[in-house]
Amino acid sequence: MKLQKLALATLAATLMATMPSCSHRIERVDVQETIDLSGKWNDTDSRQVAEAMVEQVLSASWISEYNRTHSNKKPVVIVGLVYNKTSEHIDANTFIKDVEKAFISSGKVRVVQADEKREALRQERAAQQNYASVETAKKWGKELGADYMLQGDISSIVDQYKKEKVVYYQTSLELSDLESNEVVWIGDKKIKKYIKN
Repeated sequence: MKLQKLALATLAATLMATMPSCSHRIERVDVQETIDLSGKWNDTDSRQVAEAMVEQVLSASWISEYNRTHSNKKPVVIVGLVYNKTSEHIDANTFIKDVEKAFISSGKVRVVQADEKREALRQERAAQQNYASVETAKKWGKELGADYMLQGDISSIVDQYKKEKVVYYQTSLELSDLESNEVVWIGDKKIKKYIKN
């Protein structure tokens, strides 16, 4: 009986010693570092595509034409909806923020808020009419109207065979004149990822 207990104890100790550790490790990394664990659309894709697309749109002829006809004023742009047409969950709002940031960083255009954030600003302005001093309450009718709206979509094509997969992403954006509805620029950025398991 003692020998049987000793054998079980030895077996249990051996199993515990040979089992992999279940420890969990977290490490802080630079946000600019490219880490692609799943092969799906990620933060690096969002940032790089946004920067490339803004560089494309700002080097197109529409901006020099606008500057020429508007005494070198900066055009006002609103970033509208960017639809996720992929089969993945992609937070389009992150991409929209990356585009807005790239626009503002360029210094070539002015950016105004869209949709919900614009409504929140209007609610605050309305509240100021009742609760802020007359000297500090912000006036109605002073909003900066957008000249152009940028909209588009992110789509993908997946080609898979056994444990190999290629995912092709295409982000397509269009810039439209808000007064005339004229499309003044169309651009796209493509990414292709090869994944082997």
